Amino acid sequence: MSQSFPADSSLSDLERQALEWFVRLNGGLSLPEERALQDWLAADPAHGVALSRWQGDWNLLDMLPREGVEALRREVAAAKAAQRRPEAPVDSVPHVPGSPFRRSFWRRLTGERVPRAALACAVVMMSCGSYLAWRHWQLQPLYAQNFASERGQQLRVELPDGSRLLLDTATRAEAVLYRQRREVRLPEGQAVFSIKGDPSCPLDVLAGPLRITVVGTRFSVRFTPGISGRNGVQVAVEEGRVRVASLAGAQKTAGLPIGEAPPAVVELTAGQQVASDAAGVLGPVAVIPVAGMAPWRDNRVSFDNTPLDQALAEFERYGDTRLKVGDQAVAALRLTGTFDPRQLDNFIRVLPQVLPVRLREQGGSIEILPQK
Repeated sequence: MSQSFPADSSLSDLERQALEWFVRLNGGLSLPEERALQDWLAADPAHGVALSRWQGDWNLLDMLPREGVEALRREVAAAKAAQRRPEAPVDSVPHVPGSPFRRSFWRRLTGERVPRAALACAVVMMSCGSYLAWRHWQLQPLYAQNFASERGQQLRVELPDGSRLLLDTATRAEAVLYRQRREVRLPEGQAVFSIKGDPSCPLDVLAGPLRITVVGTRFSVRFTPGISGRNGVQVAVEEGRVRVASLAGAQKTAGLPIGEAPPAVVELTAGQQVASDAAGVLGPVAVIPVAGMAPWRDNRVSFDNTPLDQALAEFERYGDTRLKVGDQAVAALRLTGTFDPRQLDNFIRVLPQVLPVRLREQGGSIEILPQK
């Protein structure tokens, strides 16, 4: 695109490109420009989402309070005055809110007498919350709530939009709903999300170094940074589609030859899962194991060739096990099986039968020792 807009550190490259197309669309496109726009939209689904977001921001002018319109009028007038040619008179910006205001605003800003830079300034000012009251109003959350499950507890949560969350033991979640987007942060633990579909208002789950974006689906996210070997993020999809993006993984793999660097973004469909390391580097997409997306919903924990010390740490998430391992060789033994964390006695009873270990009870704890 030949058009250039003022730099703004709060806008990503994608948002800036979408802004440019949004402005050009409202001013009218030539046939070559229309073909270029269609090519840009087809290149990545995220392009259309970004363009729709700008359209939604602009539509909010219909709901702009009078004081917001007055602030916009003053800011745009100042931008135009700073950039106008000496011979070009500056018209005042209409100050009546609603659709007539928007139509007149576009006619004036896209006229030949107004530099494109002034137009960009006006649109950027509308989208950057530090300048206009209406953007500040838009960014205010409609709903914000924190949730936490106790050790050994599962917690069901229903959000005002109809979405449902099931939190596993020792899990924290922070939900915030805005007018045009939804966000849930998962600082620790694991949860199953059943998201109410709304294409105009996607939901982002932020867990460690990953951003998981959905419209309407059912999936699970696990982020347990305190457990060795499980300090990355795991995402599994039961229904629908989920977009998983690494917030830092691309930096970690920069400079690797094409084909060797893991992807920074993957899309999962039903029956698929992906896991990242603690830095956000994504692993390969895999099939969800037979045990299911989230066996903990049925009070089961499943291990597949899992080191014993990691399995014990998983049991500790549900309660005090009293189990201790001092021998590194024993800690490294691999365990496979499915157990009920509420019935720890069953696990303790079968452990010497599935691994070459013996148990010794001493001082209120149970030490797992190598078999004699």
